[in-house]
Amino acid sequence: MKKSKTVNLTSGNLWKTLLLYSLPLFGSALVQQMYSLVDLLVVGNFAKEGALAVDAIGNATVIINILLAFALGANGGCAVIVARYFGEGDNKRVRETVNTAFVSYTVLCAAIMVFGFSLANVALGALGVHGAYYSDCLDYLYIYIGSLPFVFLYNLGCGICSALGDSKSPFIFLVISSVLNVGLDICFVYALNMDVAGAAWATFISQAAACILTVFVLVGKLRSIKTEDKPKVFDKRLLKELTITSVPIILQQSFVSVGNFFVNRCINGIDENGDAITGFTTAFKVIIMCTMSTVAMTNGFSNFASQNRAAGQYGRIKKGFWIMLLYMLVVCAVFMAVFISCPEFLTKVFIQEEKLTEEAMSYSVMFLTIVSCFLPTVGVKIMADGAVRGCGGNIGFTISTFADLIIRVVLVYVLTGAGWGFSGVCWAWAIGWGIGMVIAALFWFLQVRKMPRTDAEQGGQPLKEDIV
Repeated sequence: MKKSKTVNLTSGNLWKTLLLYSLPLFGSALVQQMYSLVDLLVVGNFAKEGALAVDAIGNATVIINILLAFALGANGGCAVIVARYFGEGDNKRVRETVNTAFVSYTVLCAAIMVFGFSLANVALGALGVHGAYYSDCLDYLYIYIGSLPFVFLYNLGCGICSALGDSKSPFIFLVISSVLNVGLDICFVYALNMDVAGAAWATFISQAAACILTVFVLVGKLRSIKTEDKPKVFDKRLLKELTITSVPIILQQSFVSVGNFFVNRCINGIDENGDAITGFTTAFKVIIMCTMSTVAMTNGFSNFASQNRAAGQYGRIKKGFWIMLLYMLVVCAVFMAVFISCPEFLTKVFIQEEKLTEEAMSYSVMFLTIVSCFLPTVGVKIMADGAVRGCGGNIGFTISTFADLIIRVVLVYVLTGAGWGFSGVCWAWAIGWGIGMVIAALFWFLQVRKMPRTDAEQGGQPLKEDIV
């Protein structure tokens, strides 16, 4: 296998550099979303009780996302620090950061698995899961928790590769594992009639394959980064840096997941037949294809900003922001056009028409139609958040995210309680994104004002710390 190279993001044409670097990240996120979408597609169409199976996966995913917040935090936090040291040319600290991250996050993963297995039943009860799909939901949850070591290692490996300028290798490996996932889904669910558990095992095996391939390449990449002194296996100071950088991302992701937990609980109470949660789960899976893809692109910009900040290239960060924002808005506009133009088709793709009630279809179409109109809004918010985080503004990033989510969750309960019904859920999303965009843009404006007016190479001095 040809060795992938590390790439310095502090030089070269901005338009080309950002496009070539962000495209694989966008593709990786899009393909990664296909994991759960294929689960819905296969289960919704081939399981004995398609709609109930979709409800099981939808509710299990709400809890899984809370656990995954830690893996995503490991990815983002480690990536920003590795990118900074790589931008400074400090190979020893790059290697030590990676070593410390692997040790600390392995311990964290083990603790989360114990927590997950112990409280799965309690979490499902608190979520309001009941009825025929409870056992399927629990099975899916248990199997996914067992796959967390692979999820952690894969996300950590992807983050490190991206920080070193290689966004292509993780994308290639994810495509391979996704093809495997599709084949296993069809085999387990359709051919072997394993239903929801079959979808979970397909995801487990596929994620394991992606993890093994990513770690294999990462080890080779790290060996190519030469150091004069032997890197430490564990460094307490680096652990502190990792914690400071990762915690805001973990809080963001976990808070989002906790918020979705309460949203799902509210939706479960809208009707007794489960039509609302079926429609919401299907539509939300479609919407999240856009939001998670844009998050991946901004994670790439965070690495870009971190490398250039370390090199004192502040003018490059400012110009790069507007270029990346344009790319982001184009992506959001394309998704918006597709989602608005065919909401019924997208819903029917995942659940057979004879298994989908008219009420569930109407809920899904309503959410897709209303929320899709605000995808460019959330694109701007996500872009500003990623830029602030890449420049060290962890507090601003955290405040922006929490404000958006708190508003959305509160509005879901207020609007549904005021008689808006399911439309209240849709408009809560739209309003929350709008306010969140304003807050995120404000923090980015404050971050830009603190940057030097000259780059380091032109006589200016880079800031040592510029945390908001």
